Amino acid sequence: MLNIEIDGKAVEVDHGTTIIDAADKLGIAIPRFCYHKKLSVAANCRMCLVQVEKFAKPLPACATPVADGMKIFTRSKAAVEAQKSVMEFLLINHPLDCPICDQGGECDLQDIAVAYGAPASRYAEEKRVVLNKNIGPLVSTDMTRCIQCTRCVRFLKEVGGMMELGMVGRGEHAEITAYVDKSVDSELSGNIIDLCPVGALTSKPFRYKARTWELTRRPSIAPHDGLGSQIEVHIKDGKVLRVLPREKESINECWLSDRDRFSYEGLNSPDRLTVPMIKHHGEWHETDWKTALEFAAGQLKDITNADGGEQLGVLVSPNSTMEEAYLAKQIAHGLGSSNIDYRLRQTDFRLDGKRMGTPWMGCNIPDLQEMDRILVIGSNLRNEHPLLANRIRKAVAQGAELSLVNPMDDDQLMAVKHKAICTPNDMVNVLAQILKAMSGLQRLSLCLPKSLNDLLETVRVWDNSQAMAESLAGLGKEVDLVSPRTGIFLGNIAQSHPRFTELYSLAEAIASLCGATFGILSPAANSTGAHLVGALPGEHGLNAKAMLESPRKAYLLVNVEPELDCHHAAQARQAIAEAECVIALTAYKSEALEHADVLLPIAPFTETSGTYMSMEGRVQSFTAVTKPLGECRPGWKVLRVLGNTLGLSGFDFDSSEQVKNAIFGGQKPSTVVWNSLNNNLRELIEIQVKIKSNVLQRLGEVPQFQSDAIVRRSPPLQKTRAVQAPVAAMHSQLLTELGLDDGEMVTVKQGVASVLLKAKRDDGLPHGVVRVPTALPVTSLLGDLMGEIEVTRA
Repeated sequence: MLNIEIDGKAVEVDHGTTIIDAADKLGIAIPRFCYHKKLSVAANCRMCLVQVEKFAKPLPACATPVADGMKIFTRSKAAVEAQKSVMEFLLINHPLDCPICDQGGECDLQDIAVAYGAPASRYAEEKRVVLNKNIGPLVSTDMTRCIQCTRCVRFLKEVGGMMELGMVGRGEHAEITAYVDKSVDSELSGNIIDLCPVGALTSKPFRYKARTWELTRRPSIAPHDGLGSQIEVHIKDGKVLRVLPREKESINECWLSDRDRFSYEGLNSPDRLTVPMIKHHGEWHETDWKTALEFAAGQLKDITNADGGEQLGVLVSPNSTMEEAYLAKQIAHGLGSSNIDYRLRQTDFRLDGKRMGTPWMGCNIPDLQEMDRILVIGSNLRNEHPLLANRIRKAVAQGAELSLVNPMDDDQLMAVKHKAICTPNDMVNVLAQILKAMSGLQRLSLCLPKSLNDLLETVRVWDNSQAMAESLAGLGKEVDLVSPRTGIFLGNIAQSHPRFTELYSLAEAIASLCGATFGILSPAANSTGAHLVGALPGEHGLNAKAMLESPRKAYLLVNVEPELDCHHAAQARQAIAEAECVIALTAYKSEALEHADVLLPIAPFTETSGTYMSMEGRVQSFTAVTKPLGECRPGWKVLRVLGNTLGLSGFDFDSSEQVKNAIFGGQKPSTVVWNSLNNNLRELIEIQVKIKSNVLQRLGEVPQFQSDAIVRRSPPLQKTRAVQAPVAAMHSQLLTELGLDDGEMVTVKQGVASVLLKAKRDDGLPHGVVRVPTALPVTSLLGDLMGEIEVTRA
């Protein structure tokens, strides 16, 4: 530790601490523009100049490490004169357009100019003008205001993973720009808006909507991925106008993904359902809540009384709150049905009843960046978990070895040490190779089911798989790690895989051999929470896939758009169409719900209270930040009243907090959670070895900005480069074998349905795979996400 003095205050700091960090520790304010605690030090704005004893000139506080006995003066005459001089130069070319600048009221330049700026400018020459750049639909540019702090440049390179902005020119001709004809396409691009200390980069959707002092700020939780990012929602006149990150180092640090930041634009979509509706003779009619609920309850009673509870299917979105999932389960059980599920895109359910607890990430989020070895199975990280990808990127930058087993080779913007890019069917074979190699390295004989032993006996370990096993075991370097911190994680693609059981069993066996953390990266905001509350089929109940394969007479849908949210779009559409009664609790009316009989408008996350449980098992409750639109009601209230209307017991709740207490039995949530989270299997699973290997297989990935109903309706997100017309992507060799050309229109067929798509060459795909995205209206006629597929010339 070093003892220093700042403005007469003594403080003890670590070796390597900079003056600005030491001052922040003491609560002494040093002005700064280019410095940010999460970015590298640039020291180019010079606003943080301070006087240091025995030094002839002022020093930049952000780039000067402290030394023992150092005396620093931040408010001395020399320091203040230096800071005022820097401020004068910064303002020389800065436009005087504060009245029309979106940054007004929360501008660092404004605030610091009040303290360090001169009352008048000595600069009489013409100010420079910089042309604006169009860098996409999310970030608006006014580059004449830019002070070249380079925060945006450093963020996109160091956190985003790719240099999309840079500085050209020198002196007063220097400017920040993108590459020619390029936009900023990072999935984290919105963070440069927060980082910009002036009004050069502002939010395009929020532009000219309101002043900062007109906004009411309310805390909430991001409702899209399993990270549980903490957000701050800004409201004016009862309408959400902006979403910003709340700093939480252990979750989202101070960042936010574009999906979480800009999805709010979908909250006030024209599709919003604001009044209950009942279909009569094929026509929709608006009605009141009492009539709609009594009609819905009557329909459900008639079917369950006549045919038993097994004719009722309950599908709950994994983006619903814990309270909504719990009450939906109570209604299903109250009507004698065990058919309830939240795993809408899962196709393999052989693990049901075999796990010892609720599947989760297996570690805390910050632990990722401290790992030495990471194996990710079946995940397009940047698409599924943008901020988690950033954590892994940090680990790799610190020397961690990343291995991937994936059916696609998308650029993850980080160094990948080993990767196996194979068809979805071959992923099982690759993991079997790694397990066999690992057992050889550990010199262990494994007690495995006969089917798995038979599989391992027939497997030949290729060099790549051997290298992955050695990496996970901590070998392969000049100095072996004594106890490498290793993590093995299954992503969204793996969880939708038709052989998920094999992938899970093999991954767990590999993790146990090398002492690794084994985890599941939850695909939605409340996947872990929905499992904890038991929104799962009972002993004789049907899972989500079975409910659609064997259609029920009645369905209760909670936040679900069937053909966009389920694993088999065509099957979901047909099952809902054939049902006698479909009750949909939804925030939106859409073509995906055209076959419903009753639409009950429920509030999205900003208009209700509830609880999400993140992939790391963190239970986070939130409250409504604005009033429900029209006659919308919170989903938990609608389910509670529906339960009472059905005459069921156990629905006497006056608040979501009471429902939460019922979920956790009055205990502290953390106690219940940590006793429940467990990825281990009760018993090893028999493996289905026989598969078809000579067929074309679809890779039906969910695009980042199609993941749920709110995101799908956000206009700015739908205008990004990431959202393009769906194509049938395949390897160039496969295109040649099928006699197709890149860009040619093709007929893509699954089952009895077919769609016309453009063929696209993608040599990052393995041979035998056709990548056709799901969760899109165009592809909603197709089948399984990873089923057999046919491609022919149109």
